[in-house]
Amino acid sequence: MSYQAPFADPIAGSDRSLTGRLVLADGSVFAGHGIGIEGSAIGEVCFNTAMTGYQEILTDPSYAAQIVTFTFPHIGNVGTNDLDHEAGDPVARGLVIRAPITSPANWRSAQHLNDWLAARKVVGISGVDTRRLTRMIRETGMPNGVIAHNAQGIFDIPALLAQAKAWGGLEGLDLAKDVTAGQTYVWDETRWTWGQDYGRQIAPRLHVVVIDYGVKRNILRSLASAGCRLTIVPATVSAEEVLAHKPDGILLSNGPGDPAATGVYAVPTIQALVESGLPIFGICLGHQMLALALGAKTEKMPQGHHGANHPVKDLSTGKVEIVSMNHGFTVARSSLPPGITETHVSLFDGTNAGIALSGRPIFSVQYHPEASPGPHDSYYLFERFTTAMDRQR
Repeated sequence: MSYQAPFADPIAGSDRSLTGRLVLADGSVFAGHGIGIEGSAIGEVCFNTAMTGYQEILTDPSYAAQIVTFTFPHIGNVGTNDLDHEAGDPVARGLVIRAPITSPANWRSAQHLNDWLAARKVVGISGVDTRRLTRMIRETGMPNGVIAHNAQGIFDIPALLAQAKAWGGLEGLDLAKDVTAGQTYVWDETRWTWGQDYGRQIAPRLHVVVIDYGVKRNILRSLASAGCRLTIVPATVSAEEVLAHKPDGILLSNGPGDPAATGVYAVPTIQALVESGLPIFGICLGHQMLALALGAKTEKMPQGHHGANHPVKDLSTGKVEIVSMNHGFTVARSSLPPGITETHVSLFDGTNAGIALSGRPIFSVQYHPEASPGPHDSYYLFERFTTAMDRQR
């Protein structure tokens, strides 16, 4: 079935019990029930296919300036808590779900999702035909849109449409500067274990400097669990400042926005760090900017990859991993220069999912080996990184 924009919900303008609206830049209007805080937010509308981890997704800094449509129906079923944040506060600008928020039924739940959203000033809408919206995105790409919640069910649709049309989108936006750490700090918290919650790394053997373009806490926890003490530095750090910490290796973190925009200041730093000879590991945005630093190019994707069930093939072993992904830009495979080996590829659409610099302990992947949410097929990449650092010592 093909959907022709614009789509107008037939009851969008007549039923004031419907207190939420999603207005897309092409004129499509979806009506539903407002959740979270009253108000409106503008962003790029994407869909996420993960069946778990809505709290981690909404607090993932990589979702800055995006409105997340969840394809899984039972959002809210495990409630929320203070431990599962990937950043301090939600970064996604809004959420769209099909069914009313599911009542929590989990022993770790501390707060209902609706209360959690309202307390953190996140706008949402339920009751939307997310299947229709998802298929629209698949066929026409991720649109700009405005999500709105008004308890009286009163909306100025032309004004919301004008806002959606006026917003320039993610291309050209450096969003890393909005989510990066304000200052350098250290990290020693390890991964969650049953009955013990998060632990502490008390005997690290390696020191990693993490350049924070929007790093997720579970990336830091995974590195700490792998035997590392961590120094996290802001995205605008210089190579000299990184090397002054005398690290055994450098991690280029995930993050939001257009890699070419962030690369204006980040790429020269990464190029200098490549020349240092230290092991470097890039994840997601860090992968894209490493590619830029090595001479490749990035490009905007129509739909992006957002989910915890993406198949990726390791070209060196032939092994297929199921991974967690969250990105709207990709490294152009045809732009990879000599000396750069493509190590992984998406089996969904054939896009690049990993590279390595020939003869150097420098590599990166487009996906999230820490999962959170998602499978743990790719945790070996943290071990590959620590092995590379051990060999350099």
